[in-house]
Amino acid sequence: MTYRIRTRGFSLLEVLIAVLIFSFGLLGVAGLMVLSVRTNHSAYLRTQASFLAQSMAERMRTNLGWIVDYNGTYDASTVGTNPCSGSICTPTDLVQRDRNLWSQQLVDFLPSPTATILCNVTGAPFSAAHRGAQPFDGQCTMTISWTEADLDRNSGAPATQTFAWVFQP
Repeated sequence: MTYRIRTRGFSLLEVLIAVLIFSFGLLGVAGLMVLSVRTNHSAYLRTQASFLAQSMAERMRTNLGWIVDYNGTYDASTVGTNPCSGSICTPTDLVQRDRNLWSQQLVDFLPSPTATILCNVTGAPFSAAHRGAQPFDGQCTMTISWTEADLDRNSGAPATQTFAWVFQP
């Protein structure tokens, strides 16, 4: 006499193995999502740095005769008040307003930012007689640095990222 064992459905062991494999797959997808968010945030910060650099370059172009007055370092300590509030702005006041505003924008849009602007004249020395003369005979170098989390999981410290741009206003 032969006994037949009837099997219905899956055994508990088969279900546990399937759940384990599915869990490893979900962990892999979660890791990819975390990496994707970090990469997207890094791209966002680079885009912000590019927009901020273009913004300051346009401000400098509108006040062309006083470009060398934009030279300097920009960070949280250079944020100030608007010297042109309610009054007519002189070109020197406009430089100070642009410096204060751009410093505030750097602090608002980038983590731990520092920026430097250095404009050099290639022709004759830039003097009061050249103020307002177009075009500006020289080049400007703008460097923006900020800190962000690195994609390397082994490094605990944030990495410094730099956006550098050489242009002629």
